[in-house]
Amino acid sequence: MGWTPNSWRKLPIVQVPEYTDQSKLEAVEKNLASLPPLVFAGEVIALRQRLGDVALGNAFLLQGGDCAESFDDFSANRIRDTFRLFLQMAVVLTFGASMPVIKVGRIAGQFAKPRSSPTEVIDGVELPSYRGDMVNGNAFTEADRVPDPDRLMKGYHQSSATLNLLRAFATGGLADLEKVHGWTLDFISGSEQASRYEQIASRIDDCLNFMRACGISSDTSRPLRETEFFTSHEALLLNYEEAFTRKDTITREGGYFSTSAHMLWIGDRTRQIDGAHVEYMRGIRNPIGMKCGPSMETDDLLRLIETLNPENIPGKLTLISRMGADKVGDHLPPLLEAVKQSGYHVVWCCDPMHGNTVKASTGYKTRRVQDVLQEVTGFFKAHDMVGTHPGGIHFEMTGSDVTECVGGDVQAVSEETLSDRYHTFCDPRLNANQSLELAFLIADLLQKRREGGNILAKAS
Repeated sequence: MGWTPNSWRKLPIVQVPEYTDQSKLEAVEKNLASLPPLVFAGEVIALRQRLGDVALGNAFLLQGGDCAESFDDFSANRIRDTFRLFLQMAVVLTFGASMPVIKVGRIAGQFAKPRSSPTEVIDGVELPSYRGDMVNGNAFTEADRVPDPDRLMKGYHQSSATLNLLRAFATGGLADLEKVHGWTLDFISGSEQASRYEQIASRIDDCLNFMRACGISSDTSRPLRETEFFTSHEALLLNYEEAFTRKDTITREGGYFSTSAHMLWIGDRTRQIDGAHVEYMRGIRNPIGMKCGPSMETDDLLRLIETLNPENIPGKLTLISRMGADKVGDHLPPLLEAVKQSGYHVVWCCDPMHGNTVKASTGYKTRRVQDVLQEVTGFFKAHDMVGTHPGGIHFEMTGSDVTECVGGDVQAVSEETLSDRYHTFCDPRLNANQSLELAFLIADLLQKRREGGNILAKAS
């Protein structure tokens, strides 16, 4: 009721930059609104349908990527390596779950970040916090930390180039299952995780050889040589999102779609039910996510679900649990039970990263891989307890050979070696080995659920 693409401007808003030149900001917003969309309504509807399968327990969501994308580190090789890691993880999960894996990247738009404080102090100097490359610069200088509207435009153009390359990778041959052995990144070759992956790849080869003998190959079957890949980001900068909110004139669905990404999500810091971010998100037809931290109360959650998905469309709303390894067992089950009893159709997804951030003895912000794995295990246990479907994983990762998270079974990163390749400007990411370790854990958990019978069917 009363929703328009700009109705959010009348409500309280948090976690947004303060621009000094309003006339320049308005000019940039007007220019953005005239540019072509980055994604299209038909693609968005397709993702919502795939997530509907996840909500009903028939698919699994793999959502990951950079904490915050960078203008300076933008390159085709980085995008390619992240895409290859996605393909590897999806293969591992598909074998474990025996169900489709929906691939959604935190990419082509993940340029802005909420911060715990609007300013930071270094050596007695206080400056505005770095809020991501679409807002200001990371260098600790007064000039860099001033929010610049031109960065919105640069973010759009980099997102466009990224999407162009991702579409080429997804349909141009890189995703061909017959190239499954070629997806392993060079720097993890010979590791335990790579060895386990190669065993799966060999089994895929056997299946493909049989199918080829029957006349089915990637030359004759499009699903074998192509894949679907969708994009997402946190909808933090609502002026940017408004500029790309377009009325659907092509599909039969109609309504307004955000064309900046296939999926958007609301952070744990911006989910106020009477706030601007919830107001904007309730009016778009895209699938949307919402982070649920340990402060989330059941009554508030149910009110937010009703506001964001009043039609109760399966796949429309993904609830992203980010409790922390030591809190997931206590805080998640009551939320699961309340939503189950309400009859709402939602995707439950686990973010095992943001509740497990610590500071290493060397001063670096990091995450312990063991804590990440422990929260995922606790997430699955909570669903087993309540009789609901653990629908997905949402995490920060990169295909680059970084040392940002401590631990891992192979090539373990220690606090002393964090500085070797600590490249993130915001939060620490899992590297390829650590990401595959996570994928194998989830695959094992999904396989145990499959072999133990359908939990949802037993609960009903």
